[in-house]
Amino acid sequence: MGLPALEFSDCCLDSPHFRETLKSHEAELDKTNKFIKELIKDGKSLIIALKNLSSAKRKFADSLNEFKFQCIGDAETDDEMCIARSLQEFATVLRNLEDERIRMIENASEVLITPLEKFRKEQIGAAKEAKKKYDKETEKYCGILEKHLNLSSKKKESQLQEADSQVDLVRQHFYEVSLEYVFKVQEVQERKMFEFVEPLLAFLQGLFTFYHHGYELAKDFGDFKTQLTISIQNTRNRFEGTRSEVESLMKKMKENPLEHKTISPYTMEGYLYVQEKRHFGTSWVKHYCTYQRDSKQITMVPFDQKSGGKGGEDESVTLKSCTRRKTDSIEKRFCFDVEAVDRPGVITMQALSEEDRRLWMEAMDGREPVYNSNKDSQSEGTAQLDSIGFSIIRKCIHAVETRGINEQGLYRIVGVNSRVQKLLSVLMDPKTASETETDICAEWEIKTITSALKTYLRMLPGPLMMYQFQRSFIKAAKLENQETRVSEIHSLVHRLPEKNRQMLQLLMNHLANVANNHKQNLMTVANLGVVFGPTLLRPQEETVAAIMDIKFQNIVIEILIENHEKIFNTLPDVPLTNAQLHLSRKKSGDSKPPSCSERPLTLFHAMQSTEKQEQRNSMINSSLESVSSNANSVLNSSSSLQPNMNSSDPDLDMVKPTRPNSLTPFRKAKALYACKAEHDSELSFIAGTVFDNVHPSQEPGWLEGTLNGKTGLIPENYVEFL
Repeated sequence: MGLPALEFSDCCLDSPHFRETLKSHEAELDKTNKFIKELIKDGKSLIIALKNLSSAKRKFADSLNEFKFQCIGDAETDDEMCIARSLQEFATVLRNLEDERIRMIENASEVLITPLEKFRKEQIGAAKEAKKKYDKETEKYCGILEKHLNLSSKKKESQLQEADSQVDLVRQHFYEVSLEYVFKVQEVQERKMFEFVEPLLAFLQGLFTFYHHGYELAKDFGDFKTQLTISIQNTRNRFEGTRSEVESLMKKMKENPLEHKTISPYTMEGYLYVQEKRHFGTSWVKHYCTYQRDSKQITMVPFDQKSGGKGGEDESVTLKSCTRRKTDSIEKRFCFDVEAVDRPGVITMQALSEEDRRLWMEAMDGREPVYNSNKDSQSEGTAQLDSIGFSIIRKCIHAVETRGINEQGLYRIVGVNSRVQKLLSVLMDPKTASETETDICAEWEIKTITSALKTYLRMLPGPLMMYQFQRSFIKAAKLENQETRVSEIHSLVHRLPEKNRQMLQLLMNHLANVANNHKQNLMTVANLGVVFGPTLLRPQEETVAAIMDIKFQNIVIEILIENHEKIFNTLPDVPLTNAQLHLSRKKSGDSKPPSCSERPLTLFHAMQSTEKQEQRNSMINSSLESVSSNANSVLNSSSSLQPNMNSSDPDLDMVKPTRPNSLTPFRKAKALYACKAEHDSELSFIAGTVFDNVHPSQEPGWLEGTLNGKTGLIPENYVEFL
């Protein structure tokens, strides 16, 4: 079980559960910090003490093998499992290197020590500074609050108002510091998944380069290295998308925290001061209280925010009545009396403010009038699952498949918003929408059409795959067994309403056609999952935990695309029992890594730094566009359009590598993309790999070449000749 997610909404309540969750994250950061510090020490010893290289490498390997990653959430993606398993793989490699008595090392300090020290100082160090600031503000806020609550109600009104304003400012500052600290802790926990592993991978690559005695070992390590590189790239891409979403959510919480409160099982909860009578008089003890209206149960937990510990045993009583306490009857402000069925006497409680007291009395059905300040500010989308909606989606799909199926970055590169809105207004016009035979004019760019399709899906009143099934789809994606994942999602799809299922089928058939042309458009199944996951499976509540689940939303879409014929054209099998589902969720420590058929690999282009940054920014914008929208799409027709495979886009022709004719001598070639071999006759490689003796093969669309002494097949469109 991984670390629980830290919700920004809990910062306002500052509950005991929130403090315990925060402590678990802090403990994990301290553990990581100590481990990195020890790892750096071991690495330096490895560089300096060549005579003791054997023992130093063995200790280093043992340290790697003992450390275990803790992910955020209750399940891991295949990429995260690959990264988590990487440390054990590294340890095995180091032990084998020790057996070979390799003693040559160069550039280890630059590729290993410096990045780890940078991560420890800049990331973990920043988290520690944020913790100091958070602890200081906690103590300051609690002290001022206690002093404020002890003010006599007989003070002048101006003095009381000034004191109230001061407390509000301190409370707001404490809340902002709390949000920033939680955001920083969350960020460091996510960053370590790739910034910590990448230096280790680079260090190992350096060993392979300079230790000629480890040549055979490097060949054996090549397949896992390819898989890990792609997993790190996928994890980094997901982080860059989710980080901006988490930061956006934090800003929303700062601006208006009341509109983004987490749905709580309690009618009301928060801190109250409870009057207790003792031998030397009365005292006010701080409690974290919860109230459930259905059972009328009040639970009081004595808790000190400064120390972060309980001050006594929990107490639960059943509410009988709640009455506002008049100001002239007690020196304290914001007080109200509670009578319990199972406890004699009256319990006097003090709220933190007048508004807080009003909310408590409203929840407990007190004698104060009830005002409901919640207003529904949401507006319904204009898009619907009707004939117009299906007509719009069909027109967009037809235009994409006939004019732009091979366009690079299809659906990932977004169009100009003003153009997208203009196209949608034309398509949604009842006069033009009824003309089913009318195609979208060629004047509209493909990126404008694809953005219009995604925007229409988000304009629907609810997501296409429906709020009520969102958690079920996510749970299905988290199942360990691939066949069980597909079976469970198959069953869930057939529980959707007919129009939703028809529209989903129409869309998946189209995305399968797009993925089939990924060698030209670079949009693999995994990339399409990143684009459409947040659009089709948007959660009803925007939380940090929901953002962390985006990676599983993407996996659901990948499964739908890969298995669209089975899922939509056949009826699902008999649903699994709860016992079977529980068994399939059980993790196996020695489980084998997924094959290409179980989870597709992302193909990424080895481009120049400027081009790489532009593509990364485009991907982040696309993820933001998908996740933060207020309404998703649902479509309606089971028919799908066939793509035009004879596209003659001149821009695409320019980037196709030239293939030598039969008279061309053997040449060297460089890989443009990464590829995972599906058969023994094929070669696995990453972007930038150089092949020798490359020449045409007898297989159409394939070349034959040599890599590390092994001869095999290479996809023709994946390389360029040197």
